[in-house]
Amino acid sequence: MAAVHRARLFAQHLPSFGWLPIILTVDEAYYEEPLDWDLYQLVPTDQQIEKVKALRVTKPRLIGDIGLRAFFQLRNRAVSLVKNEKIDFVYILIPSFYVSLIGNYIKQKTGIKYGIDYIDPWVHEFPGSDVKFSRHWWSTRLARWLEPKAVKNASLITGVAQSYYQGVQLRNPKLLETCKFGSMPYGGEVLDHIKLRDISTIEYLFKKNNKFQLAYAGALLPKAFEPLEAIFKSISLNTAIYTNIEFHFIGTGKTTHDLHGYSIKHLAEKYGLWQTIIFEYPQRIPYLNVLKHLQLADSIFILGSTEAHYTPSKTYQGVLSEKPIMAVLHIQSSAVNVLRSTQAGLVLDFNGADEIPVIENRFTDFMTEFISFCNNFSTGKVDKKYFEQFSAKNATAQLVDLINSI
Repeated sequence: MAAVHRARLFAQHLPSFGWLPIILTVDEAYYEEPLDWDLYQLVPTDQQIEKVKALRVTKPRLIGDIGLRAFFQLRNRAVSLVKNEKIDFVYILIPSFYVSLIGNYIKQKTGIKYGIDYIDPWVHEFPGSDVKFSRHWWSTRLARWLEPKAVKNASLITGVAQSYYQGVQLRNPKLLETCKFGSMPYGGEVLDHIKLRDISTIEYLFKKNNKFQLAYAGALLPKAFEPLEAIFKSISLNTAIYTNIEFHFIGTGKTTHDLHGYSIKHLAEKYGLWQTIIFEYPQRIPYLNVLKHLQLADSIFILGSTEAHYTPSKTYQGVLSEKPIMAVLHIQSSAVNVLRSTQAGLVLDFNGADEIPVIENRFTDFMTEFISFCNNFSTGKVDKKYFEQFSAKNATAQLVDLINSI
C-alpha cells in the first residue's frame, strides 16, 4: 500500500496543471489492514476513483500481495478506462510491483503511453535473498525476470530519488534511448497539517512529562538495524547524559497491527535502555494520528539505512511539523540536503555499513550538539522559501513537465 500517499498527493495538485486524474485502485473490502477513514479526508472531494474487486486472502495465506490478488481485475478495468475516458497517459505507482506489467499490456492493446513510478526499488537484495529457495530468494529472481517485461515499452520512469531507478537503467540500457527519467520526492503537504484540526480526539501513546521526548514514526527498514544498534550502544556507554531524554518509536512492529510485534525491544533490552530511555509502540497508527504525535513530541527522530538509495519520506512531514529534527542518514540520502539547507534539523551522516562505528563513536556528542540546537530553535529560522521546492505541489509540477514532454 506504499503508493497511497504518492497517488493522493499527485491527484490533489494535477488539476492545477491541466491534468484530470482518475485513480484506479482495489475496493477497500479486500484490504487486510484496518481502514483509516481520517486519511480519506485528504482526498479531493470531487476525485474520480474507480475500484475493482480482488481475490480474497485464503487460509493458509498463499497470496497476500494486493496487486497480485487484483491483477486481472485492474488490468481489465484499466483497458476499459483508456478506451472510454479518452485517457492520454497511464501512470503506475509501485509497489505493488506486479501491477507495473499492466502498462505494457495497455500499450500493446491501445497504443497509449505509460510510465512507472518507483516508490521502492523492485529488483532488490533483501536480507535473506542469498538463502537458496527462501521466500526472498524467489522474490528477487522473480523481480529480475519480470521487471524487463514491465519497463520494456515505458515512456517514463520516475522515482522518489534518482537512486531508486538507476538500477533499472543499468539492467535495461536501451531505455536510455526510448524513455524519459526523472525523480521527485513525496514532498510536504501543508494541507495535511491543517486537517489535523478536523480529526477527533485521539489517545496518545505517550504523555508529556518533564523529559525531552523524541518521536520516530514509521516502519524500520531491515538495513536500519545496524545504525540503530550503534546508537543504542553509544547511549548505553553514556547513560548519564540521557537521564532526561526519551526516544519513542511508533509503528515499528514486525506486522501492521500486532500490539506485541516488537522489533527493537530486544536491542533496547540488550543495552539496558528499555522503558527508561527507549520506548516502542509496534502497532501502526493512522497517518493523521502520527502527525499528532509529532506535534506532541519535543523533537522528531529520523533514521536512515545503510543503503544509499533510501530517502525517508517522513522528512517532509517532519519539517512541516515545525519541530527540530534529529537525523542519522546515509550521506547520499537526498534528505541530508533538505534538512541542512532548510536548517530544520541536524544530521549525523555516515557512508554505508562500513561507517557504522562512526555512528557509535559520534552519536553522544551529536546528541549534546542537538540539544543545544533545540534550545536555540525557532520555526522562524527554518528556511520555508527554500523548502517550497520540496512541496507536494512542486513535485507534481516536475511530474507534469515530464508527461507534457512525452
